[in-house]
Amino acid sequence: MNDALLYVFTTNGLLFLISILFWKFPPKKINGLYGYRTPKAIQNQEIWTFANTLFNQSLLMYAGISFLASLAFVTFLSAELTWQPMAFVFLTIIVSIIKTERALSANFTDEGKRK
Repeated sequence: MNDALLYVFTTNGLLFLISILFWKFPPKKINGLYGYRTPKAIQNQEIWTFANTLFNQSLLMYAGISFLASLAFVTFLSAELTWQPMAFVFLTIIVSIIKTERALSANFTDEGKRK
């Protein structure tokens, strides 16, 4: 296995594996260790469940796309990979967070009640 492929598997592949674990084993109750934890997401159990379900689905989808895109870069481009796989990881996480926070704002008030 070449170095570029190993790099993709240890960045994007690991993120994809973690997203599968989060999707298969979502946190059941609010905790300080595991799950999507933002001030809005930990207000109550209903928001916690909604936020974690949405975040896990988004992370799984975008991590899969990121992993496939990085594999395509390694396979089809002869250029040296440096920052591209990590940029995909960063964008995956940022997009998943933004999408989840927007959905929380659209579905819940600041006090934690469903709109």
